[in-house]
Amino acid sequence: IELKRTLNVFDATSIGIGAIVGAGIFVVTGISAGLAGPAVVLSVLISGAIACLTALSFAELSSAIPKEGGAYAYAHETISPFAGFMVGWLWLISNIVAGAAISIGLASYIAILIPSIPVKLIAISACIIVTLVNLFGIKESSLVNNVLVLVKISVLCFFMAVGMFHLTPKNLVPLMPNGWIGVFQGAALIFFAYAGFARITTVAEEVKNPERTIPMSILLSLGICMALYTLTSFTAVGLVNYRDLALSGSPLSDAAMATGNPLASLVVTLGAITATTSVLLTTIIGLSRVSFAMSRNLQLPRFVGKVHARFRTPYVSIITVGVAMTLLASFADLKQVVAVSSFASLCYYATTNVSAFFLRKRNRTHIGTFKAPLYPVFPLLGLASCIILIFFLTYDSVLIGTVAAIAGGVYYLIRKQITRKDAGRPG
Repeated sequence: IELKRTLNVFDATSIGIGAIVGAGIFVVTGISAGLAGPAVVLSVLISGAIACLTALSFAELSSAIPKEGGAYAYAHETISPFAGFMVGWLWLISNIVAGAAISIGLASYIAILIPSIPVKLIAISACIIVTLVNLFGIKESSLVNNVLVLVKISVLCFFMAVGMFHLTPKNLVPLMPNGWIGVFQGAALIFFAYAGFARITTVAEEVKNPERTIPMSILLSLGICMALYTLTSFTAVGLVNYRDLALSGSPLSDAAMATGNPLASLVVTLGAITATTSVLLTTIIGLSRVSFAMSRNLQLPRFVGKVHARFRTPYVSIITVGVAMTLLASFADLKQVVAVSSFASLCYYATTNVSAFFLRKRNRTHIGTFKAPLYPVFPLLGLASCIILIFFLTYDSVLIGTVAAIAGGVYYLIRKQITRKDAGRPG
């Protein structure tokens, strides 16, 4: 049973925006402001520029290799099956962890409206609900996401329009309380907020005319989100002191409250709920498609890649990643999971830049319809920038991420031996 091509440019771009705009801007803004101070706006621009470098690599690769699995498929075909597996493994870890963080962020905003319900219970319930939605088909999931995306963009525009009239200049000084180190530390965390642009590539086999649609959708979604993030973060630190934002689990809602307009805070809270729900929805879409692609290449158990006869969705993958995310959400710490997710994201994005570099070296006969300019400058800059940002993450997040990567390598070797034995040929 094959997956069905049903998504157009608007759907694909909406998946990108849906994956990007969420916990990053509604939750991580506060954490990053605690590191960068009012200069968190610079952190947003730096991480956005780095994301753009890598986005060009994704755009070119998606045009040449329009296969389900995104970064996993690119590394698998341009570097080696092992590199592909490691990228897929880190993608799964990153997005399962990110999904748990997003569900906690979602729960924090819902708790503002319904304080009687425990945050962890809300987070767990959210994971279960979006898993069920994903089971019913990519087009159905996309329609839900399209509505959520339009709502959350409208809310951010409302927040900026209202907030701009209540900015307090004294909140913007000192601009860099922790210097450039703090700015880059903030950028390393904010990168988590941009990471979703690659989500579009994971559903390549469900997109119409993917060679053109996916590159266009990647660049459109990232450009729109950079503009939204820059203006939103500036408004937030102008409304509330960065120290207070750093302590808040719902920073934009608190910033809206500073306008003295209760309605503004309510609207932003509802927008945050909508936004994080959308990201959670697309996170499971991406996770299930990557695990589906890995299963198809026998790098995960074959049953993981089963497609539902009626809904044409990889239902085993969806259920598996949904359960993993739900379990993690029940005991995760927001700041720690964001840092670990950022480490894994930077690692597989770095590898994607390597894939883009090798694409033209090894596959000159089939490059694709989209070619990133200034080859090989952008892939190499993208690779270097990802590596540099890793050094600004916390020691714990790098250690945990490294241990997870080693565990993946061990699993790969064991899995390869099992596959070779069962198939009677190299796996």
